[in-house]
Amino acid sequence: MPAEAQTFNLVVDYSCTDGVAGNAPVTLTARVKIPTSVQTGSMLSLGWAVEYTGTRRFMSPGYFPPGAQVSLVGNVKLEGAWNGVLQPRGVEEQGALQPNQRLEAPEGMSSEAHMTEEGVIRLTPQNLTVDFVPPAGEEIVNNDELDRITYKGPGWAYQGSLPMQYGDHGRDLHTTSNRTDEAVIKFHGTGFEVLGRRMPDVGRIRVIIDDDESAIVDTSRTETGEPTNVIQGNSTLWRRDDLPYGFHRLAVRALDDGKNIHLDAFKLLTAEMINPPTLHRATCTITNNPGTVEINVGGSTPGPTDTGSPTSTPTDTDPPTDDPTDTTSPTPSTSTTTPGRHPFPSASGHVSVVVPGATTTPTATPTVNPTVTNYKAQVLATPTGGVDTGEAPERETGSPGLLLGGSLLLMGSVTGGLLMRRRRAEHAGGMDR
Repeated sequence: MPAEAQTFNLVVDYSCTDGVAGNAPVTLTARVKIPTSVQTGSMLSLGWAVEYTGTRRFMSPGYFPPGAQVSLVGNVKLEGAWNGVLQPRGVEEQGALQPNQRLEAPEGMSSEAHMTEEGVIRLTPQNLTVDFVPPAGEEIVNNDELDRITYKGPGWAYQGSLPMQYGDHGRDLHTTSNRTDEAVIKFHGTGFEVLGRRMPDVGRIRVIIDDDESAIVDTSRTETGEPTNVIQGNSTLWRRDDLPYGFHRLAVRALDDGKNIHLDAFKLLTAEMINPPTLHRATCTITNNPGTVEINVGGSTPGPTDTGSPTSTPTDTDPPTDDPTDTTSPTPSTSTTTPGRHPFPSASGHVSVVVPGATTTPTATPTVNPTVTNYKAQVLATPTGGVDTGEAPERETGSPGLLLGGSLLLMGSVTGGLLMRRRRAEHAGGMDR
């Protein structure tokens, strides 16, 4: 199983104000996970876990259909062998929103940087920003139960369950014949449409956006200015889609006494934005002292080479001495970093994260490394009945010289026995013939 990469956790506390944070601060804590094993050619990946730490939350700035996003953007300054800024990002999509409704913040962020050179990199957390991104598209507001439309003046009357053939949105209308009666809606967006009826013998309306009296519309005529002889429900009476994104006030006012106007609904428009609007942005500043993290990016370590014989790798030009009487101990080498150690914060808040196997800079006299020997395990011969290798033991055959020597030894023994037997017979007084 591959070993799990070691990481160092850096804790950063933030206080967020303005925008979706409101007037009182919203507090966050981010735990940044920094890997301690980085090699050139690989990616330096930072993982962020973010959570609320106080009772206050980010709040919706208004009414929005589903699809709005809360975006966290962090900043990490990198100096040394790699200079620049990492910007971890996290996004959380929201449902339908009302003013001052709690927003769900992203639980995490991530960022990466490609490490191309060896050396020491210093990472320092910076401020964090929180953006609210409204959904692009359109939303129709028509007599909704949230009462987003305010009808001002005594002449307004509601008409419901209207005939379907007229095409009114929601089959209902608000009607008035009093001059200066108006309907008002406030919204965030980049444009709008006023929906109502065009039909014979009705009055004019004035459209006012942000105190700009932008249009006067005769609702008894078609969009091309011709008198109409039919009832056209759900018609666009006036449209604008060139507003800067922001908070707007739209009012529609009746102009002619004694002539009805029929107002149906408002269609609110929001254009897609390349960059998040700054209107809702909250800025989060660091409130603790997380310090700076140093990462020593090392080169690729070559694997062992099997040369088939013992090898040595001295680091000095002078050969090592083998004099057994030399009791002088080699001077230990010191280094600014120690490979393989876990990082510990110092009193100054500075943290060093050292990569195992990374190149270090000696600050004392270099010493001769001990001789390193590579051994290769081998089986020189397999005895009969020995290790089960899956091969039959070799059959041993005798040497011709050994066979001849054995035969001569046997003949010598037989001849010697016969001579001894004759001598015993002579000694006894006779010899067998």
